Amino acid sequence: MIPVPCNSQSHPDASLRERIAALEADNERLCKIRDALIVRVESGMAHKPEPYAAFEHSVVLAEQVRERTEALNQAMEELRGSNKALNRAREEAETTRQRLSDAIESIADGFVLFDHRHQLVQSNSRFRSYWRHAGVAMPAPGTSIESVRELAFASGLIVEEHREPDSEGVVFLLSNDRWVQMTERSTREGGLVVLYSDITDVKNSEMARRIKALEESEHWIRVVTDHVPALIAYVGADLSIQFCNRVYEAWYGRNGESPLGMRLDQLHSAELYQRLLPQMLEVLAGHSVNFEFEETGEQGQVRFMLRSYVPNFDERGDVVGFFVLIRDITERRKTALALEQAYDDLEHRIKERTSALTDANSQLRQEISERASAEARLQEAKLEAEQANLSKTKFLAAVSHDLLQPLNAARLFTSALLEQSFGPKTEGQVRSVSASLDDVESLLGTLVDISKLDAGVIKPDVTAFDLRDLLNNIARECQQMAVAEGLRLDFVASSAIVESDSQLLARILRNFLTNAIRYTGSGRILLGCRRQKDHVLLQVWDTGPGIPQDKLSEIFQEFKRIRPEGSRPDKGLGLGLAIVDKISRMLGHDVSVSSVEGKGSVFSVRVPMGRLQPKRVGTAGKVVHNAMADQGLGGARVWVIDNDHAICAGMKTLLEGWDCRVTCATSLADLERQLDPVGSPVDLILADYHLDNDETGADIVASINGRRLHPVPVVMITANYTNELKQHIRDLGYVLMNKPVKPLKLRSTLSHLISLQRRDQR
Repeated sequence: MIPVPCNSQSHPDASLRERIAALEADNERLCKIRDALIVRVESGMAHKPEPYAAFEHSVVLAEQVRERTEALNQAMEELRGSNKALNRAREEAETTRQRLSDAIESIADGFVLFDHRHQLVQSNSRFRSYWRHAGVAMPAPGTSIESVRELAFASGLIVEEHREPDSEGVVFLLSNDRWVQMTERSTREGGLVVLYSDITDVKNSEMARRIKALEESEHWIRVVTDHVPALIAYVGADLSIQFCNRVYEAWYGRNGESPLGMRLDQLHSAELYQRLLPQMLEVLAGHSVNFEFEETGEQGQVRFMLRSYVPNFDERGDVVGFFVLIRDITERRKTALALEQAYDDLEHRIKERTSALTDANSQLRQEISERASAEARLQEAKLEAEQANLSKTKFLAAVSHDLLQPLNAARLFTSALLEQSFGPKTEGQVRSVSASLDDVESLLGTLVDISKLDAGVIKPDVTAFDLRDLLNNIARECQQMAVAEGLRLDFVASSAIVESDSQLLARILRNFLTNAIRYTGSGRILLGCRRQKDHVLLQVWDTGPGIPQDKLSEIFQEFKRIRPEGSRPDKGLGLGLAIVDKISRMLGHDVSVSSVEGKGSVFSVRVPMGRLQPKRVGTAGKVVHNAMADQGLGGARVWVIDNDHAICAGMKTLLEGWDCRVTCATSLADLERQLDPVGSPVDLILADYHLDNDETGADIVASINGRRLHPVPVVMITANYTNELKQHIRDLGYVLMNKPVKPLKLRSTLSHLISLQRRDQR
């Protein structure tokens, strides 16, 4: 057994021995003193005559002897006590040493103790058994830890060493096929305690799991590869087959013998092996190889094979084998050969028929030439018609401003006349003129709208908005028309949020209502909507004569009118529903109609639901109409800028009828000749957007407001309905009105803006 160092017990034993030696020396010295005193007393009695003096001296000596004897006895008692304590300490030390040895021996792990110089001090039997199984002598105490390690490797005790980052210590495979894990702990004196834990069961369990996982993986690989209609194998660097699927075994197996483990030179014939050797050498050089090969099976059948060799590299980049994938392309080759043969036959037949068709072709060339000439003429006529239609469309869209100019002037003059006091006859004539202008405006607006839709001028401005205001305004506008025709218009309000172009959607509903009022002789009309999941269905119901089922698809055609028998004559052009169809296609809204003859019709447009965006602060470009619309114009100073003298005159007549002080100008220079645009007082500027010499009303207003201390409110009038211009005017902070101008709307807008201007000035 390796001795346990006893440095901790050597100190009490030495001190006890030194104390015993000192006590024995004192005892020996006292004995000598005692004997000397006795001899002196005995010899001194012969010389001293006085017996009392001798007795006194002997008494003193006896007292000294007694004191020394008591001291000696006390020392002996202490010595005996120390001996007992020493014996107990020795027994306890021996017991502790035995317990420590038993504890070390009872440890299931190998135990080794090294002192502060890392020299071997003690080990248990489990550690020594490792050396015995290896047939190597156990290193002697005092051997350094480096020497123990070197001896373990040199003697073959340690077969493998594994250092894993996630492991607590180093793992060794010993010569007895046991796995141990080494853990080290330092002692207080600087020594080292090393434990060797047997983890063979853990390793075996882990190995069993890995083997099971590999077996399961191999099973699935086997299942997959066995069901693949191709020959699959893996060949090692020694050209031996290490894996193959069932199809490979069926093709290359000889007499039911599996090709696994066989070398390719043993599996293939010498001729086939020599043919395959260049490709195998190339894949072993690290290159993938694909090639076609003709092979003969065991039963003599000839097959065409497409072979693929893919190299397998190890961690160092060396080729350790290659994968083999062989696909049978015999049927494909046969098909290709059959197609090639068929192609040759077809080519031969084509040559035969070509000669037969040459004559027929010569006869057809003349006919084809005549047809080509006719087709060219038709194509030219079609292009001319399309160009004419496009020119018409562009013309109508381009001149809409010029067409609306005189109509706008006439509207202004008739509105001014209607506010004057004439006789009943004159007032009736003026109202007739106003009604005629309304019809002209409606017809012209319809033509301009259809031309703009055809020319692609109108672009939808899709936003999310509340249906409440749109439906209220449309119902209020059409209410008077319905009453005038003796009809009842009912309206169901809705606060649904939809996503569309509010103006274009309003035009669809107005056309629906206009048609309903136009063709309904008596009864009622209903405007409302229904929610359908993520859409809203806006509908107009009427009690008119209805539409035949075979005519429902025709009513959306241009200039197509279906007039039921007995219905009132109308002045329409048959473009209302055509405009609805074009707008709905532009917006992506579905329009539908259902009708029952003699009972009525219902027109519907399906609009997607939307979500309102947070409102921006400010009201630039917006007008709020309120009950004060008819107040606040008295004495208002208004500058009118328009290049059309008739419109200037009509606007001045209308505004002066509203007690406004009006200054009209056709340009900025004309305005500067009449007043000072910088210092003259003004409440509002009413400007046409399109002026002469490529100048715009926005340019003139910007020049005026740029020089004034406070900007003047602006109302911009235009016949341009594009979203770009609308957004541009909105960004400038102006109010936009489209021609022809509605006098009531104009008055309401002017009243609102001027009241705001005067309030801000206060």
